[in-house]
Amino acid sequence: MGRLGACFALRRFVSCSARRICPPPPCCLRRVSTSPAISSDYADDFGGGNLYGGQRREFQVREEEKAVRHIPVRAYFLCTSIDLKSMQAEHAYNVVPPTSRSTNYVALRYCDYPSEIADMGVIENFHRYMVVFQYGSAVMFNVSDDEAEGYLEIVCKYASGLLPDTRKDDYAVVEKPLLMTWMQGGPDHIVLKNLDADGIRIIGSVLGQSIALDHFIRQVDGMVEEFTDINRVMEKTGTFTMERKKLFQLVGKANSNLADVILKLGLFDRSEIAWRNAQYDQILEYLREEFELTQRFGNLDFKLKFVEHNIHFLQEVLQKRRSDFLEWFVIVLLIADNLIAIYEIVQETAVASA
Repeated sequence: MGRLGACFALRRFVSCSARRICPPPPCCLRRVSTSPAISSDYADDFGGGNLYGGQRREFQVREEEKAVRHIPVRAYFLCTSIDLKSMQAEHAYNVVPPTSRSTNYVALRYCDYPSEIADMGVIENFHRYMVVFQYGSAVMFNVSDDEAEGYLEIVCKYASGLLPDTRKDDYAVVEKPLLMTWMQGGPDHIVLKNLDADGIRIIGSVLGQSIALDHFIRQVDGMVEEFTDINRVMEKTGTFTMERKKLFQLVGKANSNLADVILKLGLFDRSEIAWRNAQYDQILEYLREEFELTQRFGNLDFKLKFVEHNIHFLQEVLQKRRSDFLEWFVIVLLIADNLIAIYEIVQETAVASA
């Protein structure tokens, strides 16, 4: 090889070596550093990637909002008694199988879809539930105002002692599957991870007791007002004009209200569902506190004691009136007897002197 060939060979060797050790172009570096796989997967793990982390959080929030379901709850008190046995017999298709031995209520489920589809649970949003209590309350779940009238007509077929004015109370259940805790309270609603049949029974029992207790409190308030008016009249005149029959009617009304609250409503009865499961017991205690059942019963009991005190006082006054009447009647009879005796003596004296 000549000097010229050796020179060309040296140049080719140097050129190839330079291409092999040359760093990649800046454009290649930019493409690698901004690759989505690296920035989204690894940047979040090491505290970076705020853009992709924010998008992910927004996506999670949107998914959580999609999973949330608002279920309206409406409680009605429309009568003093409901025939649950006849209702169960005629609506056996809609009866939800009981999970406790309680016999003072029945839970019904209604759906516009065939039973084989409804039982699959894929259209739970379209189910309507109604819990009917023997003492006259009906609590409806996922029922609109327009639909409520139809369900109330069903209940009225088995009701006795219908009230002139049906009492109503509104509540709501928010079903949130992604909730971190089992339940969470809120104004006029309760948030649950899942609302099942036992949850419906627990919530329905408290709302049914609350709306019925409100009715009995109003009844007792009416009696308190009546006795207040009587006491004001007695304060001015020193007497009252109530008949004995009217007083006995008030006595019976007060006693029946107290018996209905304690026996029919079952305010102090232990729920078998809550006793078996602490989660339902938590819901029960929260709702009892939320609707102030214990405090309201305490106020009712205080008013009934006021009524009872006035009844005893008026009974004593009426009894004293009756005793005074009998005493005066005896006195009049004695006077009449003496007058007759004197008249006979005068007659005998006149005959003897003649």
